[in-house]
Amino acid sequence: MSPNIVRHVDRPPIVSARGLVREYAFGDTTVRALDGVDLDLPGGRFVSIIGPSGAGKSTLLHILGALDQPTSGTITVDGVSLTDLDDTAASEFRRRRVGFIFQFFNLVPTMSAWENVALPRLLDNQSLRKAKPEAIALLERVGLGDRVDHRPSELSGGQMQRVAIARSLIMDPAILLADEPTGNLDSRTGQDVLQLLGDLAHDRPDRLVVMVTHDNNAAAATDHVITVRDGRVLSR
Repeated sequence: MSPNIVRHVDRPPIVSARGLVREYAFGDTTVRALDGVDLDLPGGRFVSIIGPSGAGKSTLLHILGALDQPTSGTITVDGVSLTDLDDTAASEFRRRRVGFIFQFFNLVPTMSAWENVALPRLLDNQSLRKAKPEAIALLERVGLGDRVDHRPSELSGGQMQRVAIARSLIMDPAILLADEPTGNLDSRTGQDVLQLLGDLAHDRPDRLVVMVTHDNNAAAATDHVITVRDGRVLSR
């Protein structure tokens, strides 16, 4: 097996990439952020991506979420080829197939916890009232059934991250992408969030959770660790 390929195919892959290259031009200089990545990741797994700054972690995460496109190569996520999506199709894919979890939570401060969770449904032309039962059920799923009417300023960092995780689930995505989800949390709260993310991955054989992190301890809590170095991925 090539040292630049990561495979774990006991289940059908949610992510499949071949020869993935991403280059950026800076004046007369071309930087290759990803350099021929081959990748297969099945559902039912919690996967972490680690590596030094500038190694290509964020670029890979952005391509997985259709926030960026490769310069060459192919990538399929949940059966959808992301290689040549136009802006409209990429936006539709992100909205319906991907759940994003950010380091800084990205909650709307004037909205309650359940309203923040329901927000993607509002953007999908559904009323908040119609989405409320599902939003509350998701908050209960992440252990915040007693905080549904609280605004972000009334919640701890860990609680805000749980709201963000519940929000990422409202469209029932096949893949959850977490960018440093424990970066603003204390170690104990971070472990709780990692446990929750692992549970969400393991509960569904058709769902994949991918986390970018600089924290080796956080990575150790996942099922599979991918190290990115100089735009290439290595399994560890």
